[in-house]
Amino acid sequence: MDTKNFKINNANSTINWIGRKVTGSHDGTIDVKEGNFTLENNQLTSGKFVIDTRSIKILDIEDPETNTQFANHLASDDFFNSDQFPEATFEITHAEPGDHNQYYVTGNLTVKGITHPIDTNLQIITTNNTAVIETKIVIDRTKFNIRFRSSNFFTNLGDTLIYNNFDLTVRLVAEAH
Repeated sequence: MDTKNFKINNANSTINWIGRKVTGSHDGTIDVKEGNFTLENNQLTSGKFVIDTRSIKILDIEDPETNTQFANHLASDDFFNSDQFPEATFEITHAEPGDHNQYYVTGNLTVKGITHPIDTNLQIITTNNTAVIETKIVIDRTKFNIRFRSSNFFTNLGDTLIYNNFDLTVRLVAEAH
């Protein structure tokens, strides 16, 4: 059996996020702290990556003061409570290979110490000793006790409503080791 272990290069990996509300959306980035995955006979068999919740950046707000206020709010207990929970993790529990380097993946996502199963499609492109994983994950924030301005928990929010789902577009670059 040909087993290759890959270590994620966090400097070359990116996660972009988009959160939507009634009046528009916000977007930004969040850093990958570390991660790894394994291919056996060129098939994905396992993997885990760790996100640094203290690294959330907002890209669509240019005013420095407003940007800082929003970043601090995202780090607060209304959202990610980054002081108490500085990491979020995704661990693959099953990977089903498909066509064109695609996989249907199920895994456990842990945010704020709360774990829920999620599934996604991802693509892995390997060249020599480098692999690139790309996926988009849609997350229902309310499953992780992120309830701020959610219609599931509050009424009469009007145009202050924040939608429950947010998107992560993930691009992980890794080297075999």
